[in-house]
Amino acid sequence: MKRAGLAVLLVAAAAVPALASDFQLFKFTIVLVYAIALLGLNILTGYNGQISLGHGAFYTLGAYAAALLIAYCAIPHWIALPIAGAVCLVAGFIFALPLVRLQGTHLALVTFALAMVTPQFANYKGIERWTGGSQGLALDAPQVPFGLPLSYDQWIFLLTLFVLALLFILASNLLGGRIGRALIAIRDQPIAAEAMGIDATLYKSLAFGISAMYTGIAGALSGMALLYVAPAGIFVSLSFLVGSAVGGIATLSGAIYGALFLQLILLAAGTIAESVKTPAVLAVYGVVVIAFLHLLPGGIAGLVARFPRWTRRRA
Repeated sequence: MKRAGLAVLLVAAAAVPALASDFQLFKFTIVLVYAIALLGLNILTGYNGQISLGHGAFYTLGAYAAALLIAYCAIPHWIALPIAGAVCLVAGFIFALPLVRLQGTHLALVTFALAMVTPQFANYKGIERWTGGSQGLALDAPQVPFGLPLSYDQWIFLLTLFVLALLFILASNLLGGRIGRALIAIRDQPIAAEAMGIDATLYKSLAFGISAMYTGIAGALSGMALLYVAPAGIFVSLSFLVGSAVGGIATLSGAIYGALFLQLILLAAGTIAESVKTPAVLAVYGVVVIAFLHLLPGGIAGLVARFPRWTRRRA
């Protein structure tokens, strides 16, 4: 029943390009992009217990890797996408390898520093002619491949939806098998896991690399949807963590709920700030997030999981 429901949901989502305007389609595409990024962060933080405040760096790396391949190497965007993911996978694995002994606050601070440094590096004058510096890098809209009768916005939405479904299945199989059990064991009982022969260094680095790959693919798709790439600031990294917590940090479906929340929260915060005659949109954003986490500590996915039990009790 669950698989049938997901299939129906996927078919319904695939029908969106025929019904939505270009602006609405762009907003839906960004929701799918955020869902991919949050899916990667949930694997790292929810299932392996590593807190990252720096995934905006891999979001930026993936976006620039794909953009440079498209703009300077004339590689089709649908080929540049997996290459960007592979670059982020290697970068995340190498970055995490010497840091696996760090836990909690210390790891969070190191990743926070990474998010702070990345925009400065992207704006460095020595590589400015490649990255566009503070002005960013604009892209030309490529042709829709295979002669499909779609606009570019419709194609990017369907491509992002396909990638999200593929990565969702990959994450589900990964976490439901031996690797997933090892990650959860390291999160819950690290000493016992190592005593059972689990290589914590390898698995924690691998989790970080896979998470970075997901986020890098999301960044590449974001650049393709916007046709523009610029360094992601620290706010993006913090937003990913907020979206993961609100959606449900140790669930896969929570990534989709969190992505919807991130897309709606700034719109709602702007509306509330305008209604109360205050320009402090971020202050309203913070209040809404605090209230949401206080009322739903298990996230939206936790509420959805409890709903059937609640209805049976009421019945």
